[in-house]
Amino acid sequence: MDFHEEAFVLSARSHGDTGAVVDLLTETHGRRAAYVAGGASRKMRPFLQAGARVVADYRARTSDHLGGARLEPVGEGPSALFDDALALTGLAAAAGVAQGALPEREPHPGVFLAFEALMAAFALPEVWPAIFVRFEAGLLEDLGFGLDLSKCAATGTADDLIYVSPRTGRAVSRAAGAPYADKMLTLPPFMLGAQAGLVEGDVKAGFDLTGHFLEQFVFHPQNKPLPPARVWMLDKLAETGRL
Repeated sequence: MDFHEEAFVLSARSHGDTGAVVDLLTETHGRRAAYVAGGASRKMRPFLQAGARVVADYRARTSDHLGGARLEPVGEGPSALFDDALALTGLAAAAGVAQGALPEREPHPGVFLAFEALMAAFALPEVWPAIFVRFEAGLLEDLGFGLDLSKCAATGTADDLIYVSPRTGRAVSRAAGAPYADKMLTLPPFMLGAQAGLVEGDVKAGFDLTGHFLEQFVFHPQNKPLPPARVWMLDKLAETGRL
């Protein structure tokens, strides 16, 4: 089982005296764990940070065995964000969500491309939190738990959609959802189209929405909580008035 392609590092942990086991996100081979000889060295440590882009030369005896990989860095990686602590927090959260949600060895090329776009967006302080929400919504869809925001679940109208049912993930209009407003999730306009602007509270509503379904459909069935890095990111966004 061999491949040679670009990947993003999701995590790395020491293994033995000098090596590391690195979790990689690839476009055509999904999420893969690999042993990297020398991965604990001072030379390699900088490009084994979460979010780093690498070229991976991966080899394994069979698809079920832990493979080994030689990695070469691509671009600046997370070091380009060292002056933006909040963006680094978001990067760690994105890696944590992807690692926790994606099954190993299952290709999800759409998630790879969305992760790639999110990594680029971290250079844009004003917009990356909203793009992060859309990344999570896309991740849910790719895993088979997509939100249906095209029309009202009760009336079929596509107008004035402001709620989402916490049970089904389907949009609900203002009129249809009014009697159950206290039980509904808020649907921020930016999740309906790229042309919608952002107002205060929209990003929080978006994270509440995707977090609810990530927890319900992805993490809870695995007996896992939402990634601590995501919780930490939301705390930091709240502290800086970005929610």
